[in-house]
Amino acid sequence: MLRRRKLAETLFKTVGICSLALGIGTLVLLFGALIVEGAGRIDWQFLTSFPSRRATQAGILPALVGSSLIMLVTAVVGIPLGVAAAIYLEEYARRTWMTELIEVTVTNLAGVPSIIFGLLALGFFVYILGLGASILTAGLTLALLILPVVIVTTREAIRAIPVQIREAAFALGATKWQTVSDHVLPYSAAGILTGIILALSRAIGETAPIVTIGALTFIAFLPPAPFAMEPPFISFEWLMSPFTVMPIQMFAWVSRPGEDFAGNAAAAGLLLVCMTLGMNGLAIYVRYRMRKRIAW
Repeated sequence: MLRRRKLAETLFKTVGICSLALGIGTLVLLFGALIVEGAGRIDWQFLTSFPSRRATQAGILPALVGSSLIMLVTAVVGIPLGVAAAIYLEEYARRTWMTELIEVTVTNLAGVPSIIFGLLALGFFVYILGLGASILTAGLTLALLILPVVIVTTREAIRAIPVQIREAAFALGATKWQTVSDHVLPYSAAGILTGIILALSRAIGETAPIVTIGALTFIAFLPPAPFAMEPPFISFEWLMSPFTVMPIQMFAWVSRPGEDFAGNAAAAGLLLVCMTLGMNGLAIYVRYRMRKRIAW
């Protein structure tokens, strides 16, 4: 019996190591292919030029700016709503059939295909509200997409905080909000940030909902600048501007014949991966600083 258990354990470890090696190996090969095909194409001209029919003159600037602005709108709208909803459901809401229904609905929405959110945005934001195929519409669509993920991960992070911390705060006379803001949220910030970055990493690579609401595949201009030289120094005209994003630009280049356009697509994919890694790196740094501050 002991020999069989050891054999089963060894077999399980072998299968696990092989599965891990297969996954990591595939990722390394794909990322290596992107580097080999696209690294040589990334230069200042590629980053600052508009798309062109000639592969050597084509650039990623409109898609890069569009993805950045859309992610800004997505983060500004989706993160506060998701974190606030999670705090309410976990700390304030009473356990009734209504809250149970909301929890089940939110959990199910986290697994809904992204095209469904695109169809919802097309009917509500584009036709009913009349926002059109704009940066605002795309940002709101992706905010709806990441909202269930942010709520679920934030609730799990808050739920992991020991109840003794809350009881100690209440024993010292703290109010409910003081307990949440001064104790629960700082200790759960690392888990919350991890969930937020995972949600944003998913949103930045989404194509189906963006295509559904009418994103352009070829655009030769930039949206208006968000800052102005005259009062009030802030402009919101860019919210209603047409747009394209990096995944759509990659698809447009891959669809064209010729190896040069495939190199452009690989370069855009490499930039997209670097943006995702940059967001994850920023989250890791902020999480480290928060944990260090709490330890002090």
